[in-house]
Amino acid sequence: MSIFLLKYQLSISVQPRVNKVNPKSKIDNGLSVFQNPKSTTDYLFSKIQTSTGSVTNPKLNDPLSPNFYISVIGSLIISGGTILYGSPTLAQKPIPGLPTVDLSEQQQTQAQAPTATDFLNQGLQFIQAGRIQDAIASFDRAIQVDPGLAPAHYNLGLALRQIGQLQPAANAFYQATQADPQFALAFANLGGTLLEGNNFQQANNYLQRALAIDSKLGVAHYNLGLVRERQGDCEQAIAAFKKARKYSKNAPEPAYHMGTCYLQQGKINRAKKAFEQATKINPKYPEAHYNLGSILFNQGKYNQAIAAFRKSAQANPNYANAYYGAGLTFVQLQQYAQAIQVFRYAIDLYRIQGNQQWQNNAEQQLQQAQQLNSQPR
Repeated sequence: MSIFLLKYQLSISVQPRVNKVNPKSKIDNGLSVFQNPKSTTDYLFSKIQTSTGSVTNPKLNDPLSPNFYISVIGSLIISGGTILYGSPTLAQKPIPGLPTVDLSEQQQTQAQAPTATDFLNQGLQFIQAGRIQDAIASFDRAIQVDPGLAPAHYNLGLALRQIGQLQPAANAFYQATQADPQFALAFANLGGTLLEGNNFQQANNYLQRALAIDSKLGVAHYNLGLVRERQGDCEQAIAAFKKARKYSKNAPEPAYHMGTCYLQQGKINRAKKAFEQATKINPKYPEAHYNLGSILFNQGKYNQAIAAFRKSAQANPNYANAYYGAGLTFVQLQQYAQAIQVFRYAIDLYRIQGNQQWQNNAEQQLQQAQQLNSQPR
């Protein structure tokens, strides 16, 4: 997401993040994830599945940058379950090992091998402890023992997606759908992975399959909305996001994307309301606060815009655009010293994040603010 300056008008452009994935590899059914390996978007993960229940899936979020894509923040309710996202923390207790047998006992005539479910559960424990590579190894072993264990394929897909391996993740989600043709969440996440690869048609097909199985699956409606948004069909995108909001009331992302669609349509008041709804669900949603600040800036409500940019920066102190937008607003308020300060923050962040273009823009604005500040008043 970038702030573009045109006669002090702020507008929003979402720039997709790039994932380094082998575009030549294929899903087992012959479908390639990537049609354009340089383009990707975001989607909501669904809860980790077990053979007997579920645990939450911690989602690793990259630091926000000027090449920001809308990250999944907060929690989402799907089918009565809670989906939490956040950086994994270390387990408070040691992770138990797999069942073993004391072969020294003469009474034991045959060692009992660990089952696929044992490996699956161990993988889930590794996920909770933030040990993603160990979890992947455990899920792989579960699949080796029982290739038909759908939750093992599904969780392997989630784990691979956490470390950015989209093509292997898509393969795993596909295998989960083959093991369980009624696994709606697997279809939804497979569609989301294809969406990240800019493969809209295949993403649409799998998301439609997910909704045919479970018409109330909020994550599938949300991902379908992203497909429509990326295709430039804002009307259909908004319709999908509305359904996602209906079935996933605790997720701020559908409201946020409704706002971005309304902006594209020039429906500013509706966009503002949607962003406000997103911040109500998640008060620490930096992009939503930033977009509110941009709208308020363009309406000449500079004090309110400053407040919105401040909330954006508080939600994510590394969000350079919030400081840049605040700098432009302080200039309009003729508070040049404050503008100089926040422009310097923005420059430092852009430099660290490797965004040379917007570092240059911020430096130009800094020079103008310094000149204005040196003039007698």
